[in-house]
Amino acid sequence: MLLAIDIGNTHTKLSLYDGSRHVAGWRLSTNGERTADEFAVTLAALMRGRGLDLGQVTAVAICSVVPPALVPVVTMVRRDLGLEPLVVGPETDTGMPVAYENPRELGADRIANAVAARAEYGAPVIVVDLGTATKWEVVSPDGVYLGGAIAPGVAISLDALVRRAARLSRIELARPHRAIGRSTVEALRAGVLYGFAGQIDAVVDRIQDELGQPAPVVATGGLAPLIAPESRRIEHVDPHLTLKGLRWIHQRLAGSAASASGPAPGETARDRGRPGRA
Repeated sequence: MLLAIDIGNTHTKLSLYDGSRHVAGWRLSTNGERTADEFAVTLAALMRGRGLDLGQVTAVAICSVVPPALVPVVTMVRRDLGLEPLVVGPETDTGMPVAYENPRELGADRIANAVAARAEYGAPVIVVDLGTATKWEVVSPDGVYLGGAIAPGVAISLDALVRRAARLSRIELARPHRAIGRSTVEALRAGVLYGFAGQIDAVVDRIQDELGQPAPVVATGGLAPLIAPESRRIEHVDPHLTLKGLRWIHQRLAGSAASASGPAPGETARDRGRPGRA
């Protein structure tokens, strides 16, 4: 089975796949000081809780935007699983051409999202990742990663507001009852949720204008289920999109290694013969 690991700024997400079937998933706090030993113990305990064990993992694919947190994970995989992990980076052949001016600036999670969105929803497609940052990823009609946009995320924006405003306190993010809040809590919820939903829609409208055609919009990230219902443009919510991207990339490379002449699993005829770099 494939263990996919997405190390984000706030959370580390893990999913176990048996082929294309999602077997189990977990979410941990990202901690750059967690050791390989601690990660191994945690993973083993999580798997035991689902009736699984480390010996069932036959491959590992990782993307990370936190270098200090990546090293112990790679160490654990090599030492405790006896596997060489696929760490997605600028040199990984993902099968998706990249039009970014400097591909080395591109976070691995962003290209994984784009790969998964194209595979699952076709092209063109727009991804909105609602995590620590809010990120828009754009795939052209012919399947090229074009780039996107980045803005401060929902949670960190609210945290910054609370820190700077003496009379405001932390609130639980929940769906507001109305746009005209009749208490400070309601006003904050309305401003945050409706405001960020409007921001998402405004950026999507501009992206679609530049594309010259509509494109489906897929939301992912921890806050996607909360924000998506308030958006007029988000059509799909896919919480595991980044992890699915790792699965698609791993399948492509595993298929290429197994047969240099045939298509990789999940690869379309349009993909074959086209150079890719992420």
